[in-house]
Amino acid sequence: MSHLVLALATVLDYALTIYIWVVIISAVITWVNPDPYNTIVRFLRAMTEPVFLRVRRLLPFVVVGGFDLSPILVILAAEVLKVFVVGNLVDLALAMR
Repeated sequence: MSHLVLALATVLDYALTIYIWVVIISAVITWVNPDPYNTIVRFLRAMTEPVFLRVRRLLPFVVVGGFDLSPILVILAAEVLKVFVVGNLVDLALAMR
């Protein structure tokens, strides 16, 4: 059972890391005014905009002077999840041995 919990922690860690990179790429790509019909741009927006919209709705102050801080908050939230959830799952897996 400990191997299953450890595998879950590893998969969650990888998924959060990949999502952090998707958020970073999505934020950087907005600086160059990309083609909205590009497949990659559409994928990045589909993966990030629903989360960004929720953050903007919950915390309306994240847009400061035209600068959107929601990607930073999403990255911070993902890092917190990595530290607490993944860390606790790893600790649980090690304690089950």
